[in-house]
Amino acid sequence: MEASRKLVCKQRQVFFFFLFLHLALAGFEFRRYSVEEEAEGSSFVTNLAKDLGLGQGELFRRGARVISKGNKLYLQLDQESGDLLLNKKLDREELCGQTEPCALRFQVLLENPLEFFQAELQVIDINDHTPVFMDGDMLLKISENSLPGTTFPLKNAQDMDVGQNNVENYIISPNSYFRVLTRKRSDGRKYPELVLDKVLDREEEAELRLTLTAQDGGSPPRSGTAHVYIEVVDINDNAPEFEQPFYRVKIPEDSPKGFLVVKVSATDVDIGVNGEISYSFSQASEDISKTFEINAMTGEIRLKKQLDFEKTQSYEVSIEASDPGSLSGKCTVLVQVVDVNDNAPEVTMSAFTGQIPENLPETVVAVFSVSDLDSEENGKVSCSIQYDLPFLLKSSMENFYTLVTERPLDRETRAEYNITITVTDLGAPRLKTEHNITVLVADVNDNAPAFTQTSYTLWVRENNSPALHIGSVSATDTDAGANAQVTYSLLPPPDPLLPLASLVSINPDNGHLFALTSLDYEALRAFEFHVGATDRGSPALSSQALVRVLVADANDNAPFVLYPLQNASAPCTELVPRAAEPGYLVTKVVAVDGDAGQNAWLSYQLLKATEPGLFGVWAHNGEVRTARLLSERDAPKQRLVVLVKDNGEPPLSASVTLHVLLVDGFSQPYLPPPEAEAAAAAPADPLTVYLVVALASVSSLFLFSVLVFVAVRLCRRGGAGSAGRCPVPEGHFPGHLVDVSGTGTLSQSYQYEVCLTGGTGTGEFKFLKPVVPNFQSHFPGEVEENPSFQGIVGI
Repeated sequence: MEASRKLVCKQRQVFFFFLFLHLALAGFEFRRYSVEEEAEGSSFVTNLAKDLGLGQGELFRRGARVISKGNKLYLQLDQESGDLLLNKKLDREELCGQTEPCALRFQVLLENPLEFFQAELQVIDINDHTPVFMDGDMLLKISENSLPGTTFPLKNAQDMDVGQNNVENYIISPNSYFRVLTRKRSDGRKYPELVLDKVLDREEEAELRLTLTAQDGGSPPRSGTAHVYIEVVDINDNAPEFEQPFYRVKIPEDSPKGFLVVKVSATDVDIGVNGEISYSFSQASEDISKTFEINAMTGEIRLKKQLDFEKTQSYEVSIEASDPGSLSGKCTVLVQVVDVNDNAPEVTMSAFTGQIPENLPETVVAVFSVSDLDSEENGKVSCSIQYDLPFLLKSSMENFYTLVTERPLDRETRAEYNITITVTDLGAPRLKTEHNITVLVADVNDNAPAFTQTSYTLWVRENNSPALHIGSVSATDTDAGANAQVTYSLLPPPDPLLPLASLVSINPDNGHLFALTSLDYEALRAFEFHVGATDRGSPALSSQALVRVLVADANDNAPFVLYPLQNASAPCTELVPRAAEPGYLVTKVVAVDGDAGQNAWLSYQLLKATEPGLFGVWAHNGEVRTARLLSERDAPKQRLVVLVKDNGEPPLSASVTLHVLLVDGFSQPYLPPPEAEAAAAAPADPLTVYLVVALASVSSLFLFSVLVFVAVRLCRRGGAGSAGRCPVPEGHFPGHLVDVSGTGTLSQSYQYEVCLTGGTGTGEFKFLKPVVPNFQSHFPGEVEENPSFQGIVGI
């Protein structure tokens, strides 16, 4: 407590001392001295002795000393020399800061006598400090829509020096946009101001790095720098721009849904919200909207459905990129669909003829086109048909083909063709289409009906009933339809004398032959004619076949005895000498049968005799011979009844009576029978004359018949026909052809033409040359059967 009181007391004393000193010296002269700062300690300031007008050593005697405010000893006084020296280096900035002038007041106190001198030491500034920016990095945010001339104040630099050594000027590093102005405040300090000379474009230069230099006015001048970072503040003045204005994309048509087609990318040189971009389709058609989808954030375009090259080969999609400021950019994406071989070729018929007439040269069957919805190699096609068909493919123009016949077709060889048109593309894998067509060959009447046989032989037993079916002919026509419908008809016979129309008829539809009348083997053993088969084509074609009708014999004729005649007015008497040996030929019974074959085979037997055992008859030739030696006891007149029987079923027979006169020798007169004695006296019978005339006529007629027969045979060239007729004079003979079988010494059967005389007189007959060899067999069972017709008709 006591100490604090003493301190307060001292402070008061010092205060009153300086107050008193100040008042006392108020009227004294004020002296100013100067010294540059940073001068070395003990640097000379002034000589106070001279300044005070004191002699050398006086300052020492008077006890002179320097008193500074706050007892800060900046100066020292050399009392001997009177020089005022710096006590230490002075730093003006430390002592005065920015105060100008920097004056340090001090007093010089002379104690004996007491005297005060007022003075100040002005510390002169030197350029020992460099301008320093408090912030070495300055950041300015300037909107890019700032107008030229706009100023932006900058932080000034600090320089501890003052006056001319302080900051005098600011300069900016060279650039295109800014310059700097040095402005002066009211306090005298200078500061920089940035001036915009050119419109900023953030998208062109988003930030600027400038160097601001502050220079002082010292010599040499000092400078300090600071970095000015200018950030151009974005405004939405730029629309988004795509990296490419046009995208070309190829995508296979079989790409699945969700397939990434392309990713478009747009940039907006604006930043922040102004640079946020969203993608969308621009004026997209319904087809594009259904086919593609776009991610608004990433710009990825993907498939919504599968593509079809055959429907759409390419899509032109407009994409719009928009920022929040409603500015937008556009690009075009051309999506080219790459064809995949997913379509088989197609065949389109332009013209087709289902029926082609046969025998025509090159004929157009079909005209068609082929197409493939695919493209390039996938759309190229090749066309072919089977190699084993008489057809050709001709390429008339691009993808058009003509199917023609290679040669004339023959319906009878093949009436129908199944043609497969194969169309193959060249893609991978190859696809093909087969189109089947059926071509019918239309019939042309180019084939005449053909009989199954060139000639037919039909057998019919005589005495048939009228309208009897005797056989059939058959003809086929390899044509079709009306051209194959055959109509049968009888052709005029080569022999105009043959009444064919009254003998047979034919069914025109089926070729059945019918006998119109009852045939008689003995009257007509065989005849032949031609049958025609005509189709219904236009013009009609026809053919013919020979039909030979052979009449089979029936046993309807009994044997007829030619010799001896039974209807003679006088019986025939045979003379036999009594001296005849056994086996003596008495006579020969000659008989014929109008039938043929075994029906005409005759056998003879002795039915009755006057003297049984005296005569015998040979069964095969009808010879009557003596069976033993004659004796006197034998009656001179013998009556023999000979039976002639054929071999038919049932057998028919005839009998003849022979009169035999036994005589002792041929020299004795002829003894007529008793019933002839009366006739001997009468004149000659006129019948004999008639017989002679008849025989001459028959001989002449026979010669004429032979000539006619020879002429007919030459015309027919050996063809079998009906035998010529030998006119027969009046009489009851059943026919003109006689079959003499195994009679006499003949070893074979021959058919003889016999001319007989009528009447009842003594008859003669003459065997002429054989006319026609006899048939081996006359029965249906012995004839080779026709495979198509049954030529034998039973009775």
